[in-house]
Amino acid sequence: MINLDMLKTYSRAAAFGAVAVTAIAFAGPAKAAPVQLFPFFQPLPTIVAPQPYQPYQATPYRAAPSEDQDAVETPARFRRQTVSYATREAPGTIIIDTPNTYLYLVLGNGQAMRYGIGVGRDGFTWSGTQSVTKKAEWPDWTPPPEMIARQPYLPRHMAGGPGNPLGARAMYLGGTIYRIHGTNAPETIGKHVSSGCIRLTNDDVADLYSRVNVGTKVIVLPMTERRADLGAATR
Repeated sequence: MINLDMLKTYSRAAAFGAVAVTAIAFAGPAKAAPVQLFPFFQPLPTIVAPQPYQPYQATPYRAAPSEDQDAVETPARFRRQTVSYATREAPGTIIIDTPNTYLYLVLGNGQAMRYGIGVGRDGFTWSGTQSVTKKAEWPDWTPPPEMIARQPYLPRHMAGGPGNPLGARAMYLGGTIYRIHGTNAPETIGKHVSSGCIRLTNDDVADLYSRVNVGTKVIVLPMTERRADLGAATR
């Protein structure tokens, strides 16, 4: 037996499909979007005028404090000079006159090369006989434990160079912690400022370095009364 309600529903769906197909047939194929004959042009980029040529300006070189030796006027009596010096020590011997802040390199025939030096401050002077056991150009600096204990802010090691406290040259004395060395503070020559080392200007220590060998005898005189000739030299 045929269900009349179902037949009616089917008939309506078929009729709707036929109408839809007819509409598509009359509509024809879908049309593509019209092509622009004159496409849109982007504006030209702004042209920046070239800047006038500027030659390279290098940063002016400035000497480090240790290199600018001429900035400090060394008193005449502390400048390197040949002087009369009576001694029984053999030529080539170094004598450190601690109280008068002089270093003598014995030349023989009653003469010596004299250099102005900086020596140990109060409580840090010493005396005795040692020998040069090592020489170094632009030495590294490793503060000894005793110095670190007093000044814990010091670096544990510093590579050699113009800023190094040992300066351009160093001559190590025996098995001690002391050295004869240069300085990047030439204004300290003639003063009692060090922790026991003997310091010269970089020019002077380079000169002394070229004149002495490993094994050179070094005599460090004790801190006593200043010699009378010092007063005569400064008048």
